[in-house]
Amino acid sequence: MARVSVESLRKEYDVGTVVAVDDLDLEIEDGEFVTVVGPSGCGKTTTLRMLAGLERPTSGRIRIGEEDVTDVHAKNRDVAMVFQNYALYPHKTVFENMAFGLRMSTGLSADERETRVVETAEMMDIEELLEDKPDELSGGQKQRVALGRAIVREPDLFLFDEPLSNLDAKLRTSMRAEIQRIQDELGITAVYVTHDQHEAMTMGDRIVILNDGTLQQQGKPTDVYENPVNEFVAGFVGSPSMNFLDVAVDATGGRLQLSDPAGGFQFELSAGYAERNDVSLEADRYTLGVRPENVSVTDAGAKNAITATVDVVEPVGSDSYLHLDVDDEFIARVDAGVDLSPGDRVSLTFDESDVHLFDHDTGRDIFGVENEAPTATP
Repeated sequence: MARVSVESLRKEYDVGTVVAVDDLDLEIEDGEFVTVVGPSGCGKTTTLRMLAGLERPTSGRIRIGEEDVTDVHAKNRDVAMVFQNYALYPHKTVFENMAFGLRMSTGLSADERETRVVETAEMMDIEELLEDKPDELSGGQKQRVALGRAIVREPDLFLFDEPLSNLDAKLRTSMRAEIQRIQDELGITAVYVTHDQHEAMTMGDRIVILNDGTLQQQGKPTDVYENPVNEFVAGFVGSPSMNFLDVAVDATGGRLQLSDPAGGFQFELSAGYAERNDVSLEADRYTLGVRPENVSVTDAGAKNAITATVDVVEPVGSDSYLHLDVDDEFIARVDAGVDLSPGDRVSLTFDESDVHLFDHDTGRDIFGVENEAPTATP
């Protein structure tokens, strides 16, 4: 087990014309499970490969435990990596695949290697597969072998590069729980890269969000969800995504009147709302954000009601997603018992405590509690 420290990490390609990772600072505690998430091309896999030693940083430092490993070759780092495509040797048995790393990188005897492989196989519930070859295994079994091959080395650091992407939905759910159980049982520091924000939110002790190679926000999943520092994070974390509306602000008379510039709706914040959040609204245009689950159906004529037409009703079990014509992508998540059909007119509202206001130019959440964190224009 080890603490991981990343300082001012940068990776360039094509003589600096492409910056994959830009000035990344990250501290990962001993035994912590950190998920790294972001859209395709955000730099998450490049970061993982630099931690593994498969890519050399353009600048910056990486420490694993007490050792600076920035210039240390991958085979000399006490790191085990699990890949998306399993990366098993097709001509070797499960036992040989799991034992290969031990034979190449440790001084264990044959008997010691066998004991460790068998014990790990039992932990992964694949002991009956040790004489099989990868072509004889299902996708889930292959992934268990890949995990077992990493675990058997007892590394200081686990690295996971979207390991569940090739599995079906049911198997992904069970494997998520299995990975969490094993990491918790072994207490090994782990960095898990995924494009699936649901996976990132449910698995990690801490979530790290990247965009265009830049750190956007990090923290406990619930904190990031409830207090996004900018519009990008707010829109990326959560499913369905947060609703966004361009609003004009009238702060006269001690009140804050938010209105659609096109005149489609008005929403009045209480006089003390900005004061409670210790924020002064100095601009006249912002982006309002509210999550679908915080939008509710209300009576016509109620205060702060927004009138809209239902475009699509999407049943999802106990809930329904109402796609509404308030904006191009405005969704309300309501109880499945709400009886509405496409074409119906409906009144909607939300509580001011659920409102996020983002700076129209920078995307920063002006009411956010972590405004000092790195932000970027969406």
